[in-house]
Amino acid sequence: MIQINDLKKQFGETVACDIGSLTIGDGEIIGLVGNNGAGKTTLFRMLLDLLKADGGSVLLDGVNPAESEAWKDSTGAYIDEGFLIDYLTPEEYFEFLARISGISDMDERLSRYERLAGGEVFGQKKLIRNLSAGNKQKVGIIAALVGEPRLVILDEPFNFLDPSSQNILKHLLTDYQQRTGATLIISSHNLQHTVDISTRVLLLEKGRIVMDGASRQELEQYFGAE
Repeated sequence: MIQINDLKKQFGETVACDIGSLTIGDGEIIGLVGNNGAGKTTLFRMLLDLLKADGGSVLLDGVNPAESEAWKDSTGAYIDEGFLIDYLTPEEYFEFLARISGISDMDERLSRYERLAGGEVFGQKKLIRNLSAGNKQKVGIIAALVGEPRLVILDEPFNFLDPSSQNILKHLLTDYQQRTGATLIISSHNLQHTVDISTRVLLLEKGRIVMDGASRQELEQYFGAE
């Protein structure tokens, strides 16, 4: 479970996050939506202890990520290319992840993601830095999931993916949650995919949650009026 209380972050005069109280239960798939600058990535970075909050607290299963690293073993995340080691090939990268995570069946686990990889990620003898933006995205998403964490955080995972890969990813994430019981938090500008897979949608505006449990109709009205 995730508990957020009075979490605040400002950059100069700009309020990037101002969340009074938010509880996310085990096994939920949370869709986080909002226009550019709404504060989605800022929130993710504070959840992952990549950005220091100005005030308030975050607890991941009772653990403050700023005070302990115990949460890391049960959390998988992908926000941007900075999460990758781009001078390795995908095969080398996952071999590295297997070593540091103690995963002995990495090849078997990767086989679950063959459809998403689409024959364009593995066996290409390319460094990650030389992959297309979409294939880098696939490597990052697979890396976030392959350790089977109980909490998964993905920032704009549908970005850079072609329509077929987007649909594959949508079903992959739903299947992953059903198989593992994990909690997923996903930000996206793709309202259709977000609503389809989410059990609960949060709408952010200027760092604040303005709708909790937003419906497809409410979201379409909100964004249509922008």
